[in-house]
Amino acid sequence: MLIAPIFMRVMPLGLLVLGVNAVYGQDYPNKPIRFITTAAGSSSDFAARIIAQGISPTLGTVIVDNRPSLPIAGQLLAKSPPDGYSVIYTGGALWIDALLRKPPYDPVKDFAAVTLVASSPDILVVHPALPVKSVTDLIALAKSEPGKLNFGTSTIGGASHLSAELLKSMAGINITHVPYKGNGAIPALLSGEIQMLFEGGATLTPHIQAGRLRALAVTTAKPSALFPGMPTIAASGLPGFECTVMNVIFAPAKTPEGIINRLSQEIVQFLRRKDTQERFFNAGVEIVGSTPEELAATMKSDMAKWDKVIKEANIKVD
Repeated sequence: MLIAPIFMRVMPLGLLVLGVNAVYGQDYPNKPIRFITTAAGSSSDFAARIIAQGISPTLGTVIVDNRPSLPIAGQLLAKSPPDGYSVIYTGGALWIDALLRKPPYDPVKDFAAVTLVASSPDILVVHPALPVKSVTDLIALAKSEPGKLNFGTSTIGGASHLSAELLKSMAGINITHVPYKGNGAIPALLSGEIQMLFEGGATLTPHIQAGRLRALAVTTAKPSALFPGMPTIAASGLPGFECTVMNVIFAPAKTPEGIINRLSQEIVQFLRRKDTQERFFNAGVEIVGSTPEELAATMKSDMAKWDKVIKEANIKVD
């Protein structure tokens, strides 16, 4: 993914500073705000930079601080003062990781929700040689041949893996997990080594359009504008099925409510701009722009859902 050169100068240690005048004469903010995110060039980094640029005219200087991994970024935020000058832009892995291992932070105790920025679905695809045209067909085939269908994943405990485990649980089917390193699951599906997988649309679309893979459904609760005409798994016999990749912003716990609300309102106002929505849409995600309370509730319900799935599937991460 190419990133537009929207930043004016590079600071040491991966700090990128927007060239705008800080807002003075107000209690908040009166110094630069830091957006902590993962490695430069990642999807989170791309989005964080867009938002940082968008809110800088009203909130002053915004710094994007890249860290090599989510555990390091999360720990940095957890140890930051709760004054509104440090936030993190990341995905739902911020709390999912806490169900799989013990990260150096507690997503419930250490963070305060700001906004659910955007979300995107995965697509359930199968090898075209598999004699199924729908999710209903797939479930029927899996039930007729227990354990014979294989699904691949590139990250144990990632959204694609959890989608497959949720399908297994809700449909009551026995399909076999085959983990791969890197992006190995897609070549394995293309070659027929495995029969199905869940993955993001940007990666799969060229293969779907070329007929190398067959798309069955998206993982959103409602039809996605990103993939018009594609049915949802929820509408294919599994009501309630949903697994989306979320993009979120959190501040340190105990950040004053007034500051949280100011941040949320400024960010959401920028997200609601048509040009912002188009830019995110073209990158494969749909804008949400929730309130802090809505994000907190989403995290709570998401953790409860995936904790059950992870325990039922006995998912282990070394």
